[in-house]
Amino acid sequence: MSPEYQIGEGSLEALFAAITADGRRIWGPRAAAGCIEIGEIRSAGELARDQVHPISSAKAAAFPRVEKILSYRMDGKDVAIDDPPLPARPTVLFGLRPCEARGFCALGTILNWGTPDRFFNARMERTTVVSIACTRSDEACFCTAVGGGPDHPAGSDLLLHPLAQGGYDVVVLSDKGRALVALAPDRFEPARGAARIALAKIEAEFQAQEITEQLPRLFDHPIWSEQSLRCLGCGACAYVCPTCACFDIQDEADARRGVRLRCWDSCAFRLFTLHASGHNPRETQGQRWRQRVQHKFSYMPERLGVLGCVGCGKCSRACPVDMDFKEHLTEIAKFS
Repeated sequence: MSPEYQIGEGSLEALFAAITADGRRIWGPRAAAGCIEIGEIRSAGELARDQVHPISSAKAAAFPRVEKILSYRMDGKDVAIDDPPLPARPTVLFGLRPCEARGFCALGTILNWGTPDRFFNARMERTTVVSIACTRSDEACFCTAVGGGPDHPAGSDLLLHPLAQGGYDVVVLSDKGRALVALAPDRFEPARGAARIALAKIEAEFQAQEITEQLPRLFDHPIWSEQSLRCLGCGACAYVCPTCACFDIQDEADARRGVRLRCWDSCAFRLFTLHASGHNPRETQGQRWRQRVQHKFSYMPERLGVLGCVGCGKCSRACPVDMDFKEHLTEIAKFS
């Protein structure tokens, strides 16, 4: 991928001002309460760039933790339903890692399987993704094992490569990216072949296809119970995952009116598959752990043609009992 432009470090503030003046909000990694999270930022000075990954996921910009999908009220003896307006405010996700940006590809495939998700689609139509290539990694990263890489372009509209002299090479990947450049054209200079900071080296300890090939014969294997012995079923892994899309529908209502909410859910929760009868087809944490791996590496490739994992390692970093997803996947891939 050849860059078309360069942008200097000092020009980012002007770019952010132009984005804001255009009526767009900016989300990106920022410092908050002693950690780095994804949230709204108003200036380039708030952008946290010296980190491997924020603790939260950017998916909340297009797929919120809780969102109202309709409201209803009694109109005499009838029920009147009011659809909420579709999300309208455009958003720029600035400074994501390429793996997180790639997560929107899988997320969009899931949420448009069968019936298109109009809420997600409305947000994504108004979202521009600017990612920064990775020059650092840690032991939780495994993007290269699942088809990605530290400068993988999928899901991004602009891809920035840090330069040794400061600033970035800019690779334009879509019309949305080109429209963003047009907001502050005087801040983007022609690319001059400046030296880039070397990309992070992330060795692939397994290949995703090895996982997919192993899973059918391991369905009833004790490996799931063994790997899940520490699992608390807290769902932290799903809540930080860029591709997890499970949700629950809940009504908050009184006798006259109510709202219907879509809320994030997780297959790690005991109540996720609990029937009204009291029967639970996945009653043990081992069965729920198996579901998580099977879904991402078997069911999604089979049904949707995409993996449900981008190798970001957020789940491993967020786990309160240090379950290492990469370690468990490596064990499964090499199983004999």
